[in-house]
Amino acid sequence: MNVPNALTLLRIALVPIYLIVFFSDHIIWAYFILIFAGLTDVVDGYIARTYKMTTATGEMLDPLADKLMMLAVIFSFLLSGRISIWAASVFFLRDLAMIILSAFFHFRGKKLVSANIYGKVTTVLFYIVFTSIMFRYTYGELFLWIVILFSILTSAIYLMKVLLLNKDIGEKSTP
Repeated sequence: MNVPNALTLLRIALVPIYLIVFFSDHIIWAYFILIFAGLTDVVDGYIARTYKMTTATGEMLDPLADKLMMLAVIFSFLLSGRISIWAASVFFLRDLAMIILSAFFHFRGKKLVSANIYGKVTTVLFYIVFTSIMFRYTYGELFLWIVILFSILTSAIYLMKVLLLNKDIGEKSTP
């Protein structure tokens, strides 16, 4: 157990706390929990890379923690009437596809690409959109749709990079 992994586990523990606080109508506190979770994501990544504390466990748990928090937020927005079932469904389907594809590649022994700038930008955009939806700003769901479409594009780029990386590996191992 190292500091980045402990922060990731903290982020996972914040998911049910966020949901309890959000559904207790303490929106500002729920927002602070969400922002704190986002900051721990940045800090644990920085510490892991800077001090060479990356682990296989962290590489698996970190994206899981991110997905769990994002899914919890979308779920809370759906149940509170802040977003439509359509936006939530597309978000859930995109995340489900990413989880399934990642697991497929992982269990097939394929190499995965580490997080890139597009993924990081997408995460920041989601946090901005979450702020607008949480506080019911005008056009919040429209902005959510734009970021969802951007996230689908970035997922496609990620998938192409994974396929290209593994194609190169297969070609190099062929005599």
